[in-house]
Amino acid sequence: MSAAIGAIVHNCEPVRMADIPCVGIEGFRTHVVERVKNGARLVALWVMPGEALRMMAVLAEDEAGICEVLLTEPGERYGALTPDCVQAHWFEREVYEQWRIVPDGHPWLKPLRFHAPWRGAGAKDAERPVPGVTDYFRVEGADIHEVAVGPVHAGIIEPGHFRFQCDGERVVHLEIELGYQHRGIERMLKGGPDARTVHYMETAAGDSTIAHTLAYCQAYEALSGCTAPPQAQVVRGLALELERLANHTGDLGALANDVAYLPTASFCGRLRGDFLNLTAAVCGSRFGRGLVRPGGVQWALDAARAEQILRRLEVIARDVRGAVELLWDTPSVLDRFEGTGRLTRAQCEEVGLVGVAARACGVARDVRYDFPTGIYRLTHVPVATYASGDVFARAYVRWIEVQRSMEAVREYLGLVAADAMQNECGKLAPDSLVVSLVEGWRGEVCHVMQTDTDGRIGGYKIVDPSFHNWFGLALAMRGEEISNFPLCNKSFNLSYCGHDL
Repeated sequence: MSAAIGAIVHNCEPVRMADIPCVGIEGFRTHVVERVKNGARLVALWVMPGEALRMMAVLAEDEAGICEVLLTEPGERYGALTPDCVQAHWFEREVYEQWRIVPDGHPWLKPLRFHAPWRGAGAKDAERPVPGVTDYFRVEGADIHEVAVGPVHAGIIEPGHFRFQCDGERVVHLEIELGYQHRGIERMLKGGPDARTVHYMETAAGDSTIAHTLAYCQAYEALSGCTAPPQAQVVRGLALELERLANHTGDLGALANDVAYLPTASFCGRLRGDFLNLTAAVCGSRFGRGLVRPGGVQWALDAARAEQILRRLEVIARDVRGAVELLWDTPSVLDRFEGTGRLTRAQCEEVGLVGVAARACGVARDVRYDFPTGIYRLTHVPVATYASGDVFARAYVRWIEVQRSMEAVREYLGLVAADAMQNECGKLAPDSLVVSLVEGWRGEVCHVMQTDTDGRIGGYKIVDPSFHNWFGLALAMRGEEISNFPLCNKSFNLSYCGHDL
């Protein structure tokens, strides 16, 4: 691993902005590229608002459990990182879209979300180079045809457009176009925190309410010098694992449905609701709204209610096992799962996949293990991996995680006691920054909070795991039959709104 030149921080460890080195753009580019080539990951790349626009990179070293943060002033143009660091691909498209800072040499500088730049009124808007909003990458050839899907889909599903370049039934290239749910959340966080801030976090990606809200609260607590009480840490871990259980179980049912295996599909659809109801038993909301707040949690959990939740969990656990294990014993299911949508470990590492998608390629990447906070510093949830990188692996990793999360929930329920659940948080430290990482059910959730001279939010960056993984889906479809797209898509099950923000 090459030597660091930026500020070294641990998860949720605040650092003063004055202590973060600001290097020249060439040195910045060279360092990020070299660090990623030597095993680091590009967790975030974004431009901090202000009079002088500065670009920040957050690099993670998973084995060491540390992050490196460094700054640069890129000017109006700079040499793109993407040709030498694929992990910067979508980040640089986002930077150009928002700020019109042009990464020269970027191979496909197409907007991600189609929103206007954030530069102040009167700032010069650089001319948009091609490709534009409506351009699509095209594969040439007499036998190539194009299939367009979405953004409006059948059933209740988020909007996204998928453009396939096909040779017969074989997919040569898939271009994924998102941005239909852009809400400008990061922009609205500036000047906070205020009464609305935590609600933006709870709805950044609605099926990951606990993960995103926890990432925000950890950042808030770090910059205000507050620590959540031990019992609040237990309840937070409980809620995060219940969120994982509900979504993994629902995904296993949806994967069964995509290969027309109705027994598992029907059971898991119902069992997902049962897990959501356990979260409701904790805080009154099936998605955990109103539970996690800066300083702790708003709902206490006594021993009697914990025992009731545990009894209900054991019934659900029995039913989940019966429903899911049918998949592994059914040849028609395995025939569709095995070898479909395969990604290699090398592709996973190059693109920077996180969460289930990474662990299904044999990469033991999990924030709970690599960058533990809260209850995860005291208890260990084993990392689940599988090496084949296909639909089967992504399904089977979910199943392993379901079993291990249920063990964690049992442990946390045994730790609850009548005790303080929330501490008072003070003002945020001025001119400071913190990186907060949480392992959501899809993967690594990253929040970067930066404060101004008054201790208000000056800049905020949210990186949902879907931001890293959508390009992985495009790679997984190369060479596949186009009829396998629904199955591959569901095996990733990425968030549209979490990407769009």
